[in-house]
Parts: sequence; C-alpha cells; structure tokens
Amino acid sequence: MSRELEIRLYDTLSKSEVELRPVEPKTVKIYVCGPTVYDYTHVGHGRTYVVYDSLKRYLTLRGYNVVHVMNITDIDDKIIRRANEEKRDWREIVEEYTRDYFEALEKLRVRVDHHPRVTDHIKEIIEFIQVLIDKGYAYVAPSGSVYFEVDKYDDYGRLSGRLEREYWSQEPEFVSEKKKPYDFALWKAAKPGEPYWESPWGKGRPGWHIECSVMSSRYLGGRFDIHGGGTDLIFPHHENERAQSEAFFGERPWVSIWMHTGMVTVGADKMSKSLHNIVPMREALKRWEPGVLRLWYLHVHYRKPLSFSEESIEHIEKLYNRIVSAYDLLVKLQREQHSPHYLTDEDLKLLLELRRIDLEFHRALSEDFNTPEAIAALSKLLTLVFKDIQYNPKYMLTTQALKTLRAANYVFALFEERVEEGVESEVEALLKIIVDVRKELRKRGMYDLADTIRSELLKHGIQLMDKGLETTWIRLRRRTQ
Repeated sequence: MSRELEIRLYDTLSKSEVELRPVEPKTVKIYVCGPTVYDYTHVGHGRTYVVYDSLKRYLTLRGYNVVHVMNITDIDDKIIRRANEEKRDWREIVEEYTRDYFEALEKLRVRVDHHPRVTDHIKEIIEFIQVLIDKGYAYVAPSGSVYFEVDKYDDYGRLSGRLEREYWSQEPEFVSEKKKPYDFALWKAAKPGEPYWESPWGKGRPGWHIECSVMSSRYLGGRFDIHGGGTDLIFPHHENERAQSEAFFGERPWVSIWMHTGMVTVGADKMSKSLHNIVPMREALKRWEPGVLRLWYLHVHYRKPLSFSEESIEHIEKLYNRIVSAYDLLVKLQREQHSPHYLTDEDLKLLLELRRIDLEFHRALSEDFNTPEAIAALSKLLTLVFKDIQYNPKYMLTTQALKTLRAANYVFALFEERVEEGVESEVEALLKIIVDVRKELRKRGMYDLADTIRSELLKHGIQLMDKGLETTWIRLRRRTQ
C-alpha cells in the first residue's frame, strides 16, 4: 500500500506542500548545510542531522536511491576568532571539532554519503566566482574582496519572505566598499594574520555562502531535489545561495524543494552558543540512549520548534523502552510459532486493524514527513501488541506487527535489531523451566517466592509479564554506552 502514496514535502520557497518529483528518476539528491567546526556539536545541531537522516531512510524504504551530501565549513570568521582566542593554529581547531562532529553522527546512527570541506574546494570556488563576475552579477572591490550585486538578481527575498530592500542589509562591517548595503561577500580579502589562498583578485578566502553553491553542484549537479538546513539559515544564507546559484546556472528553480527544520529551544530562546545555553551532544549521549534522542527529535514535527527539557526526553524514553520491548516480544513470539494458524473472526479483525495502522504510518511519513503522526500510529500498534497479540500470538498477527515495527525502526533507527537463531537456545530452555516452576509456586499460593524469582530475573535483564497464571518473558536491552 505504501507504494501508492504520493510523497509530499513543504517547500519554503512556494510556502506550500509539493509533490516530490526527482530530477532523475528514482534518485533523490539532498544537500544539507552542515556544521561550522569551531565548537562542540550540541543537541540543537542533532535535530537537523537526525531529521534528514530519517527522511533519507524513509525515501530509501520507498525505493529511491538517495544521495545525501552535508558540507563541513572548515574556514570561517568564527574559526579564526576561536583560534586567536585560544592562541592555536586554526587547523587544530578544525580537526578537534570535526572529530567531535563525526563521533556525534556515529553515535546517533546518522549516515551521510559525502562530507565535502570548503578548503578542499578553493579552486572550484574561485572558478564559480569568476563566472559570476563575467556574467555581471559580481564585482571586485578595491580591497580585493568580491561581492554579489543583489540588484542584478530579480527574485531576491522570496525564499525568506523579505521582499523589501530595507530588510536585506547584511555584513555591515564591509558596507563602506559595497555598492549597496545588502550586497554580500563571495570572496574576502585577507587581513593580517589570517589564513588565505591566492586568487585573481588577491590573497583571501571564500565568503560563507559561496561554499554551499559550489559543493552542492559539484556532488549533485546543477539542479537537485532537496536543500535542507535549519530555519535560522533561510536568511541570509539560503537566500544568498539561491541568488548566486540561479545567476550562475541561469536556471530556475535551482532546487526543487527547500526544507527547513525548526530550532531546538531552551525556554523561549534558541539553543545557541552565543546565548551560552547549549547542551553538548557528548553529554546528552552519556545520559540517554541514541535511540531515545532520535525519538525525541522526531516526536515533534520537523518544521516546529522543539523545546528541550530533561522531563520531555525522559517521557520519550518510556515510549522508547515500550517500542523495544514490543519488538523483542514479537521476535520471541514469532520464533515460537513456526507455521500459520487458523484465524478466527476476531483474529481477522485484529489483522485488518494492524494493516490499517501500517497504512497510517506510511501515510503520515508521506505527508510532509509527519513523524509525530507516524509515532502515534506506532503507539496504537504497541497497545495491540501488549493487549492482544501477546496473549494470542498467531503467526500472521506477529508477522504483520513486526513488518510495521521493523519499517519504523529502519526509518527512525532507534535500536540495532538482534540476529535471532531459529532454534531455542539452552538459556531459553532454562528460562522456560524457571517460568514453569514459578507458575507452580503461584498455583500453590507461594507468592513471595514467585516474586523473588521475578525480581532476580529482572536484575539479569529478563522481564516476566503475567496474565492470570500464564507468563511471557522478554529480554531487556542493556545500555551500550
């Protein structure tokens, strides 16, 4: 059923949901603005990384070949400033925080296909800027800096909704040499003590915005499908990217869909290094499982702000544990039921409900990647697992429930699935004996001893679940940190 669903995403430029129609058949090309590596990765960054990783996973599940590029800004004013403050070489700063970034991605199970760095693409950046100069969209200032002349591009401001020139001003420190206050730097002339590269206009380094136009087109081509980032990048970064890229390629639209994730907030404020309210990712990962953080990022729609609090994550942690327990229980039940069973009318109703939930899950993700609605469908599934399937483990029911749960885990990447053997292990055989002995103790009214067995097993990661005198059990997963 999921194949019949049209995938639609909200496009910031048109301010509407649009159908995903890839430039190349069955291939979706995604570029996401990555980190400027001058400080540690924090929880706010993680949201963008997880959202686009999960979107990629869903598109892959739906049969698309997805190419995911996320850049690393490894030369920038902030990097130079941090190096000067700490009296260290700027390259040391870059390598330290790039390592931290990669460690965060690894632990969060985020997979990116290409990680281009600005300093590896200086030649291409210079060539791109020269074309803009030759086309009349850019000019060289007396200092040797090069600026994009915004008035030469007739659609500026539409992405951000800033259609009046009074809202365009940027880079005020260079206003004296620019034709207009809103022109932006493509190349910055070197200042004493700063890193630089040789160019036709003198020693200098790239401006912030040009890097993404160059690297996205190098790895994805002159037109691609999705450009992503946080809402804080819409202006000026993405507005400038769009202007210079469409000027360069002479083609509109340059990008089919502009996607933006809402900010992670602390109280009423954005989580930001400048506000000193960040939670480093490495600290969050010491406290919570990666899957808990991923589920927390995804439980609110990606376009809405996400408020950080320990209480909200701990609430999601309970749902996470319930999902993992349901998966482990279903795997165990299915292993014990090797062949289909006759289905009663009630079983058939339950099977139809499971299929409806599966459709709800896919429909939610197909309609602007609505992860909270998909998680709501998943919660319905969990209720059926623990209320009905657990005590009526028919093979077709466990198969259908596992199908949806495995799809959800593929997209959300909450936990590593166990590779289970088809035969009962010796440990499981011993557990069955223990459970049977405990059942006999309960029949005889020896509840204290039965509770002691239950408590001792729980200490070793085995949870018993009673319904009347019948008992099922699951293994609890140990934290892998």
